Amino acid sequence: MAISVKLAVAFHGGSGHTARFAGAVHAGGSSVSGCESTLVSVDSIDEDGWAVLDGAHAIVFGAPTYMGSASTAFHQFAESTSKRFLRQVWLDKLAAGFTNSADKHGDKSSTLRYFQTLAAQHGMTWVNLGLKSGWNSLRGSEHDINRLGFHDGAAAQSLLGTRPDEVHAADLATAEHLGRRVAEQATIFVAGRAALAPVR
Repeated sequence: MAISVKLAVAFHGGSGHTARFAGAVHAGGSSVSGCESTLVSVDSIDEDGWAVLDGAHAIVFGAPTYMGSASTAFHQFAESTSKRFLRQVWLDKLAAGFTNSADKHGDKSSTLRYFQTLAAQHGMTWVNLGLKSGWNSLRGSEHDINRLGFHDGAAAQSLLGTRPDEVHAADLATAEHLGRRVAEQATIFVAGRAALAPVR
């Protein structure tokens, strides 16, 4: 039986760098057979965008890290999910996250944990990156996937003054891995639900 899953990437793109990582997550999800992935820009979300999120099996949250947390635009979006929180619209969906900042670390863990808390409030199940750290031995290099060594989600570095088309290829590959992993986990999740459903 073919399994069909829906993945939504809910992101704020900042100055354009994070939007590229959102595109990589989307590409990773789309590479999984049976997965329909959709990008939703949360700073301009409309009713169609909300419908995509409500209908998704998994939502990947993304935003740049500014001053130790997600961007203001993402926080505004998160607060606007309160009606869905009260109605438990996103209960038991899968969730994951990615972020980007100019520093190698830059307190990106704070943003990823903020996404985790948001997901937990909605009763969602968190999917981690599922990768070992890269670039942490003499044989490693900055071209390793997960070169920044984050595990809660995908993390990227975009140096100040660089253009969105100059983002690091290893960080794009890490984001693509995250999208693929979430789509694969969603496929297992949906297949499991189908197998447990009572026969009518």
